[in-house]
Amino acid sequence: MWKYRPMLQTDLADLLLLASEEAPDRLAVVESDGRGRTWLELEGEVASFATGLGDLGILAGARVMLVVGNRLEFVTGYLAILRAQVVAVPVNPRSTADELARMIADSGTRLVIADPDSLAVVRDACAQVVAALDGEPTDLEADLVSRAQRPRVVTIDTAPQDGEVSYADVLATEARALPPLPDPEKLAALLYTSGTSGRPRAAMLTHRALLANLEQVGDVEPPMIHGDDVVLGVLPLFHVYGLNAVLGGVLQHRAKLLLVEHWDPFAVLDLIEDEAVSVLPIAPPVFAHWRGIEDLADRLGPVRLVLSGSAPLPPEVIEEFTAITTIPVHQGYGLTEASPVVTSTLCSDVLQTGSVGAALPGIELRLVDETDTPVTGEDPGEIQVKGANLFSGYWPDGASGPSDEGWWSTGDVGFLDSTGDLFLVDRVKELVIVSGFNVYPSEVEEVIREVPGVRDAAVIGVADDDTGEAVVAYVVAEADAPEDGEALEDAVRGHASSRLARFKQPTRVEVVAELPLTVTGKVQKGRLRGMERRRQLGLLE
Repeated sequence: MWKYRPMLQTDLADLLLLASEEAPDRLAVVESDGRGRTWLELEGEVASFATGLGDLGILAGARVMLVVGNRLEFVTGYLAILRAQVVAVPVNPRSTADELARMIADSGTRLVIADPDSLAVVRDACAQVVAALDGEPTDLEADLVSRAQRPRVVTIDTAPQDGEVSYADVLATEARALPPLPDPEKLAALLYTSGTSGRPRAAMLTHRALLANLEQVGDVEPPMIHGDDVVLGVLPLFHVYGLNAVLGGVLQHRAKLLLVEHWDPFAVLDLIEDEAVSVLPIAPPVFAHWRGIEDLADRLGPVRLVLSGSAPLPPEVIEEFTAITTIPVHQGYGLTEASPVVTSTLCSDVLQTGSVGAALPGIELRLVDETDTPVTGEDPGEIQVKGANLFSGYWPDGASGPSDEGWWSTGDVGFLDSTGDLFLVDRVKELVIVSGFNVYPSEVEEVIREVPGVRDAAVIGVADDDTGEAVVAYVVAEADAPEDGEALEDAVRGHASSRLARFKQPTRVEVVAELPLTVTGKVQKGRLRGMERRRQLGLLE
């Protein structure tokens, strides 16, 4: 098999090549059902698949979408895409056909890799894009269609239809020498986040940004991941936390990744015991799922460290978990646009209740007021980040990226104490975080307003024991709509289920006579949140 030894690591696939030379026979990735690959086997598959992409006409800079769960094919496909200098577009495999069609068109994706669970929806989405390109009426906006390409589908473990190709056939390609990445500033991945305009938008992450964050995390003492660790891979790989903080961290440290495709609280505990998992990167809802399990400490016996991210974790949850298990829990603050880790309590001088930690080595933080003037003392302000891990703006034109001085405004509000620890206060953007996934109310509101009989809608997030936050929709009916609020509620739920991924769908729909408005006509969502707080206190039915 061909090899090239990079003088300097310029992408994640270089890390894989070095791992295959230094620890060829060690297990690199294993699925919960036992299917696994050593570092050498993984390198061989990545080299073959990268060559196969070229044989399919996928050239450097083209976009390839991954609609795949936490399985070996995601790891191989993603690293092969980077090796081939193609741009990876990992998306939620539970997206609806409409959501996928918009992302396929917007990104100009030429190839879509789908597993058996997502294949039917992927085919539907691709058909929508092709229909739009052929001039047929669709719901795709004209600017998205203007960037669209005719996508081809790669099927995993399913026979391909006409025009499609099987993953196994691409993987069977004999590896040929590919040139090393000439410039780490080249685009590596597009990661979609819900846009405040009601439309998903993709953060442009370069090879430089992805590698920089791995190096920044790697410089943290004590280290988050050791070379002899077994790391739980239950966080979705399409999400930046699973993609770079977990998969990237495993590559950086030559650890072993245990992939889990479907979350089940008790099954995962069994896996932790059976596979001697030592590092648990998880999202806050996991703590609620494990609460009350009597032998939790024994079942987490192999674990040395819990890393929580993607949403703030209440201090009382950490205290209760640590008291029961004696396992340290460290959390941090991160964003897709920062590749993703910005702070960690592992960087704090002392652990403090409510803190999300201090900035990683190589990352700067500052707080600014509404005029973009730095805030002094410990007053709160909007959090700005500076570092080599930052993205290059949003697709396709790099809009809203870091300033000329390198600072990027996160939209979050916090304060820094005298030790440099960051405390989150609020969000400038009305973001709702469901199980660690971003939901922008405007996107959900736009979908609800499509329902016949709906005059207006307002969406907020409410606290939820299982998911951290949940989506609640307040809906105003048209004047001539039937008075049956239950029927309108059912119509909203049905339409949302066809247009939105499950985590974006309202868990409750409230049909109201009117929404509270300011004198300028803006919905007073603070009043809606106040109503929800009173409801939780039993003061409102």
